[in-house]
Amino acid sequence: MKVSILGAGAGGAAAVAELTQAGHEVVLWNRSAETLAPFQALEGVRYDGVLGTGIACPRLITADLKAAIEGADAAVVTLPTFSHAPVARALATAGWAANRPVVLNPGHTGGALEFAHAWRAVRRDLPPIAEFSTLTYVARKYQPDGVTVTGRARQVRAAALPGGDAALAVACALFPGASPVGDVLASALANANLVLHPPGAVLAAAWVEATQGDFTFYVQAMTPGVSRTMRALDDERLAVAAAFGHHMPNLIEEMKLIGTVESSVHDTQDFMAAIAGGEANKRIKGPDSLQHRYYREDFGHGLLPFLELAAIAGVATPVARSLFTLAQALVGIDYAKGGRTAEAMGIAGMSRNELLQHVRQQP
Repeated sequence: MKVSILGAGAGGAAAVAELTQAGHEVVLWNRSAETLAPFQALEGVRYDGVLGTGIACPRLITADLKAAIEGADAAVVTLPTFSHAPVARALATAGWAANRPVVLNPGHTGGALEFAHAWRAVRRDLPPIAEFSTLTYVARKYQPDGVTVTGRARQVRAAALPGGDAALAVACALFPGASPVGDVLASALANANLVLHPPGAVLAAAWVEATQGDFTFYVQAMTPGVSRTMRALDDERLAVAAAFGHHMPNLIEEMKLIGTVESSVHDTQDFMAAIAGGEANKRIKGPDSLQHRYYREDFGHGLLPFLELAAIAGVATPVARSLFTLAQALVGIDYAKGGRTAEAMGIAGMSRNELLQHVRQQP
């Protein structure tokens, strides 16, 4: 396929490596010319880790969105989730054809809903849209022209909005391990980062500020108290999912499927041991400041939409609400401003049954 990868962070760079290896013709786009400059100087993306070692060479590396999407069969959005609405509006304005699929890798919680709502503010002819529950890679950009990929997800949840079967088919073809689920509520509530990041981000905030992240987030910061908080938050996630008719595995079982918890783990109730023992994550450092994406992304575009879905489902989520309130105080921002609210997702005022109809009915 001819694939436009939108986003040149770690996820986008890893996608360039994997899709180029698979024989697809890839174009890499990013809004920031400064971010692209090292890749352009190299004429490719340097990569190492579980995808091998080498330099993947896209056909084009550009900050010109119209040039990036010209002739593409599909777009893969690998941007942070707070960029979903802006890139939806940009694609709609740039002339993306309504019959060409868009894949959000990842959508995280509510990504497809927000993307579609932002698109419809520009145009009514919505393209097929699919999303993944989490990024298909554990990856970090330690160099401006390269990416280190320490993990490749064995399985991620994938779902499409009504009318988006073509996007779901493309998502599964491009990214082996994509596992289709019934609707985008199921993929949204399978977002592992929704549970994995907020407890440690809040409870280790003093350590973050004192050391600038000089500790291992998934090992040293995975203390008994943090893991108990995480389990309680996960119980709330499972309750909200059940209220929408989705009976889901707990966080550790989900992470075993992804591959960030070792397949040899048998006690899926011991969050501390299972997460700390995961090879893909064990060397990842903590956030270097309260501006890190664990604070910028996983609350305003992870925990906030979760709270909105919980309210529609009529499920109490006191742990999620407490973490969210403390994070707002810690960071000193109102996550609702520019965050993934019910309004941003286009579901404000809906009842549980209306929301289920919205994500399942054919257009």
